[in-house]
Amino acid sequence: MKQTPVHDSHNPDLLKLMPHDAKRVVEIGCSSGALAREYKNNNPDCFYIGVEIDEEYAGLAKRYCDEVYTGNIETIDNETWNKLAAADCFVFGDTLEHLQDPWKVLKRIRSCIPLTGSIVCCVPNAQHWSLQVRLNIGHFRYEESGLLDKTHLRWFTRQTLIELFFDTGFVVNHIQPRIFKEPQRDNFIELLKLISKRAGVNPDEAGRDAIPLQYVFIANPKI
Repeated sequence: MKQTPVHDSHNPDLLKLMPHDAKRVVEIGCSSGALAREYKNNNPDCFYIGVEIDEEYAGLAKRYCDEVYTGNIETIDNETWNKLAAADCFVFGDTLEHLQDPWKVLKRIRSCIPLTGSIVCCVPNAQHWSLQVRLNIGHFRYEESGLLDKTHLRWFTRQTLIELFFDTGFVVNHIQPRIFKEPQRDNFIELLKLISKRAGVNPDEAGRDAIPLQYVFIANPKI
């Protein structure tokens, strides 16, 4: 199955969370290398490695990354992994949800990342109001990109993202919602809050968590 369509723009919110002085960065799913391009502009001394499953996309990323490995991070050989393991920052820009076993990948990173290291991520929000509405009316259809990207294998909410990282040896120290203009949103948020109240949970929190399209966050090893 073809991966999410390639793009040549970077995620500015993800870029802001990346440590400014990282010596070695590994980006899982580097696409065209757009994020590497922007990060290297700010930190040219960093050695930036991209890992990309799509051979065509990997070819594009070589323009900006110092090194690019073509392959699946879940099945990558030990020799290649040992070259990645020295990184002090791992980046997952809308890629964790594409993995069969993100728990296993994060545990492997935890086994080698320095205590001062970090993982920076952007992950779509499975609690987004539009997904709740679509599921309610039976219109949960996969698409070429976006929240219902047909290559997504895993689904996370704010709460379960925090649990994912805690269970694999990390603490999420900062999480930032990515919120965009969505004219229909206000028609549904109050209704979703009523459902949450009936379910016995905090309706205001549930309403807030239904608004972000994605979350960007930084996680550090538990000490």
